[in-house]
Amino acid sequence: MEKYIVMYGNIEIDFCLERKNVKNINLNIKPNMDIWVSANKDIPIDFIKNFVKRKGQWILKNINYFKNVQPDYTSEKKYISGESIKYLGKQYRLKVREVNGKEEVKFFRGYIYLYVNDKSDYNVKKSLVTKWLREKTEIKFAESLDRMYPVVKKYEVEKPKIEISLMKARWGSCLKDKKIIHLNFDLIKAPRFCMDYVVLHELIHFRYRNHDSKFYNFMTVLMPDWEERKKILDEEIVRDL
Repeated sequence: MEKYIVMYGNIEIDFCLERKNVKNINLNIKPNMDIWVSANKDIPIDFIKNFVKRKGQWILKNINYFKNVQPDYTSEKKYISGESIKYLGKQYRLKVREVNGKEEVKFFRGYIYLYVNDKSDYNVKKSLVTKWLREKTEIKFAESLDRMYPVVKKYEVEKPKIEISLMKARWGSCLKDKKIIHLNFDLIKAPRFCMDYVVLHELIHFRYRNHDSKFYNFMTVLMPDWEERKKILDEEIVRDL
């Protein structure tokens, strides 16, 4: 990874460059406002810098967007009644109830109920909610794979296993040789149709490794509205990460 700076007018734009086996130059802005560029090792650095300059207006627009949502991005949950938790694309209010019995989380009539012995025990509350969300990710991600796999099965793609992990820079990844799809734990916050987009995206990587024209043409054939789904992920769901 290399770091570079270009000038857009009187504004400095610094970016990180990763050399990868890709056909096109790819530019991404992370929620923490880091700018990442990936490009083939054969592309000259001056060409890449000019590419970043041409994208200057778009870069500044998106950095301003992330600055505006930064308070949401950095806020820590307190796990108290009235707080909201995003689940499958919707915000649900949390209701914390003190009990003498079993500590657990229940989803009922549009609310997430958190039953604890001690309402002031932050660590227990966080652990219970995280455990509940983890259980939901395993169920919902498996359901998404069951929905999307038949779409690619006829193209001689073997059904992979799903592994869940926290990712800072992507929604999913594919280990073709091991037949594994890694999905971002935070994807549980997205609507099902966005989850399906990510799963299908990774399934297509078992057929086309790179993000080239063949990959995106195939993606468009199988899911014509994938760009709209991706936009919702990148512009809305990321606010709660």
